[in-house]
Amino acid sequence: MKNNRTVLVTGGCGFIGANFVRLLTGSCRNWRVINLDKLTYAGNLSNLQGIDEKNYRFVKGDICDSKMVDALFSEEHIDTVVHFAAESHVDRSITGPAEFIQTNIVGTFTLLEAARKHWLGDEKKVDGRCFLHVSTDEVYGSLGEIGLFTEETPYDPRSPYSASKASSDHLASSYFHTYGLPVRITNCSNNYGAYQFPEKLIPLIFNNAMHERTLPVYGDGKNVRDWLYVQDHCEAIVEVLQKGVDGECYNIGGNNEKQNIEVVTLVCDLLDEKLGLVPSKNPRRSLITYVKDRLGHDRRYAIDATKIRQQIGWEPKVTFEQGIEKTVDWYLANQQWVARIVNGTYRDYYDQMYAL
Repeated sequence: MKNNRTVLVTGGCGFIGANFVRLLTGSCRNWRVINLDKLTYAGNLSNLQGIDEKNYRFVKGDICDSKMVDALFSEEHIDTVVHFAAESHVDRSITGPAEFIQTNIVGTFTLLEAARKHWLGDEKKVDGRCFLHVSTDEVYGSLGEIGLFTEETPYDPRSPYSASKASSDHLASSYFHTYGLPVRITNCSNNYGAYQFPEKLIPLIFNNAMHERTLPVYGDGKNVRDWLYVQDHCEAIVEVLQKGVDGECYNIGGNNEKQNIEVVTLVCDLLDEKLGLVPSKNPRRSLITYVKDRLGHDRRYAIDATKIRQQIGWEPKVTFEQGIEKTVDWYLANQQWVARIVNGTYRDYYDQMYAL
């Protein structure tokens, strides 16, 4: 177990990355954190406002820039990589897959090459070092009404997004098997919580419901996802860094299977309870509109997190009911954060996709 680390966090201004940086700078104060983020539409420096910057450095840059990444490894003597940076929205991957291939595959390759160069030199000293590649349960494809994804489930990606993540998973794994690079992979279920970009389901529904706008639900709304509170996920990643085994994959799930329509109605009901009915005096559920299903929309995801529980001792602490109320309360308290994004560079995309 390594007590002092110099951690390169990629995508640390995004949703999960920012929550992870907040956890490290608050709870792992002897770890130096280097946050590398390109600050695209989903990266937001305000996500990290107020953090302790004593052992923290922000670098604006592209993970595909090999010279810059190489320089960071040299300057900071990086011994740990936690790789969040990715294009992650399925709808965007359907309309514009090229950026997903570049960021998710080429970017991962660039980071792996830098780690290989700096960690596997002549001395080949890798003790305590770790390249943790953060991935998704979407690489496994779609489940039927029963069954769970395990670490042995064959990959079967159904969208350009999940295919790009599956490719990067295989690439990371190959660097362990071929070169002995100390790689670990985590595959998580749907995250939710503070700082989530408002094209994702929960913040999208929150924002539309607040403004009495249509609440679009794909298909029949019965697609099932396992929901994982982002703080639980971040704590699991720290545990995998500390206790995980090189070359292993760990599924991280929340034990919270919910249909999309259940999530939408719960957000509506919470807002009705906390704020009262909308000006039209109707419950917010009345804003729900079923829209044409997404191309290649997987029916059900559900993770078996037995391995991480038994081998590392991690379990989620937050139930979905607790987590969704915490999340709604955060968005209520941070409506200016949402408004700045929705009314900024994201405006055109938001209107195109969701102003139904």
